[in-house]
Amino acid sequence: MSASTQKHPKGLYVLFATEMWERFNYYGMRAILVLFLTKALLFDKVFASQVYGSYTGLIYLTPLLGGYIADRYWGNNRSIIAGGLVMAIGEFVLFFCGQFYENAGLAMPLFYIGMGCMIAGNGFFKPNISSLVGQLYPKGDKKIDAAYTIFYMGINTGGAIGPFVCGFFGDTGKSGDFKWAFFAGGVAMLLSVATQILFQKKYLRDPEGKLLGEAPADAPKWFQKIPVMLLFLLGLSLIMIALVYIDVKVVSYLFYLLLACILLIAFIVFTDKSLGSIEKQKVLVIFVVSFFVVFFWSAFEQAGASLTFFAEEQTQRNVGWFTVPSSFFQSLNSLFVVTLAPLMAWLWIKLGKHEPSSPYKMAAGLFLLALGYLWIATGVDGVGPGIKVSMIWLIGMYMMHTFGELCLSPIGLSLVNKLAPIKFASLLMAVWFTANAFANKLAGVFSALYPENGKHTSFAGYQITNLHEFFMFFVFMAGTASIVLFFLSKKLKNLMEQ
Repeated sequence: MSASTQKHPKGLYVLFATEMWERFNYYGMRAILVLFLTKALLFDKVFASQVYGSYTGLIYLTPLLGGYIADRYWGNNRSIIAGGLVMAIGEFVLFFCGQFYENAGLAMPLFYIGMGCMIAGNGFFKPNISSLVGQLYPKGDKKIDAAYTIFYMGINTGGAIGPFVCGFFGDTGKSGDFKWAFFAGGVAMLLSVATQILFQKKYLRDPEGKLLGEAPADAPKWFQKIPVMLLFLLGLSLIMIALVYIDVKVVSYLFYLLLACILLIAFIVFTDKSLGSIEKQKVLVIFVVSFFVVFFWSAFEQAGASLTFFAEEQTQRNVGWFTVPSSFFQSLNSLFVVTLAPLMAWLWIKLGKHEPSSPYKMAAGLFLLALGYLWIATGVDGVGPGIKVSMIWLIGMYMMHTFGELCLSPIGLSLVNKLAPIKFASLLMAVWFTANAFANKLAGVFSALYPENGKHTSFAGYQITNLHEFFMFFVFMAGTASIVLFFLSKKLKNLMEQ
């Protein structure tokens, strides 16, 4: 009997597989997006970077709406299936965009439609699958932390396989082959949805055997009818298509929208009369650390933009019998997470009472990120345009970035959960994701500074004329943020422990 109680419920592995295929799709798509834009659709790097920033920025914003609709109207299961199908449609639309890439009049509308569907679908898929994991266990069960670790491995298994498969079939050096990467992503999404449909009724149940993820009992039934859901998702997809197009082609409004979201949430929380001053101080810590994660992710997310350009053009990828596709390098982060996460978990336990506080860990994460960029900046120092450098510079940088991520990402999420008053738990998690969205949009802006063919760029007075200066920009930015957060850590720790 005791052995069976130690086992995780089978529902965890259902969610593991559902999430793994979705992450395969997301990271596979991210690995080839800027390559498709520059090599097949023949856009310049600045435009490709802007599209990347707008796409990944909106990807982090739509879960706020998807989580709200699921909580009040559809339930988790309906939302996951509906979102997954819309994402699959998006990938297959992008497949046809890749099929007709030479016909700009047809390819571009298909591209924006595909992007819009991916963003809208993600909003319903992403927030709902994570919230089901904890519901499989009784309150206070010690296995919940281990369950989220296993689930995180599912994310990174998909994140490692996706760029390999999509890169192998799509990033072949022939522009007409990119469509197969989108096709692979679409198939992965169908596998994800099929896993959820086939096993949710049998295995996604709480400890008492009650089915999880059902719509609330008092939710209006008309809004759960399939034609109404389809119309709603179609409308949302059209809005997302418009939002991407306007941000990329008309006016870059996304920064202002995200800033407005954060200020509105701050206003709602800090003017609430029911919260005491200690609770408000803890909320203030959430806002401060969310501000610092913007510096982390805007540099970290160069992986899908400027670092892909660097891998493509200035990394020696020929190993004699095989030329490594540049998209393969985006698997490194997930592979390192799977191998290094147990080491980091062991380190925190080993430190015992000397374990640093969450703000100190996050400052260390920013420092490791800066160190990764210092490593690659050293590798390209004095190297002229078109000269290729060893793969070891990219591999070493991604390893240091992963150590940084493990110090910052899970720690930050846990911090928000601990400090947020119950009343505002979801709203303050939205602050964290909005900060991520802001950082991803900023990543596109920074990637547009990438120097090529002697092009000079500048940001806030900092001049960039070569790759060394470009990478040093991230060293200065992340390094400064790390030092400031380090000096604030003691104050933040005191506010947290009141």
